[in-house]
Amino acid sequence: MKVQYLIRLDDACPMMDRQQWGRIETILDTYHIKPLVGIIPANNDSGTMLNPPDPDFWDKARQWVAKGWQIALHGYDHICITSCGGINPIWNRSEFAGLSYEKQRAKIKEGIEILNSHQLYPKYFFAPSHTFDEQTIEALRRETDIRIISDTIGRWPYRKDDFWFIPQLGGHCIKMPLAGIYTFCFHPNTMDESAFQDLESFLSKYASQFIGFEDIDLSKYGEKRFLDKLLSKLYFLYRRLKYKNS
Repeated sequence: MKVQYLIRLDDACPMMDRQQWGRIETILDTYHIKPLVGIIPANNDSGTMLNPPDPDFWDKARQWVAKGWQIALHGYDHICITSCGGINPIWNRSEFAGLSYEKQRAKIKEGIEILNSHQLYPKYFFAPSHTFDEQTIEALRRETDIRIISDTIGRWPYRKDDFWFIPQLGGHCIKMPLAGIYTFCFHPNTMDESAFQDLESFLSKYASQFIGFEDIDLSKYGEKRFLDKLLSKLYFLYRRLKYKNS
């Protein structure tokens, strides 16, 4: 049992900050890191509209795939319209959790069709604000071939019914003391200078411990482990108390 790390990049879209994304791509390529990139199919979130639409964005996305990066369906329009945290209540807001099954199914259907129209066929999903519910999973099941979700709390991947979950912990790289597979989530659009420097410093020391999402043999993992269930409960209890008292 050993410590391994993954990197996930959120909020890729034609209006992303191309300079920021170019910088993180250069860093990751230098250390041979292959991340998972979440693409917003029909972005309508002003907070991620940082450049004029890039006519070459979809070509860039296909280039990522060609060099071994993985693509995820990252919601539909990236607009949180409920105050529900769903089954992974990192935040009490969501594009999906709390909506009817039919509304969620329509979002998933339209989102996957957009990506497919650009010759992108994701195997992974993660939702804006990390929040989704059982209806989201059913919509994915009905409208896509996606069966892997990058989110929830834990140290190890696990299976629930016909879906696999690869937990995601932390928004910056940190050396983990316990064995596990840890996903670090970055938002290149909003990274500052210190975030880039910290990332490169960590990779210069621990690049050999990074793997790609496709390197994980999910067949080795079954139901969520007891200690991971306990970790998840403690984590969400901590968040509830933290924001209740803030």
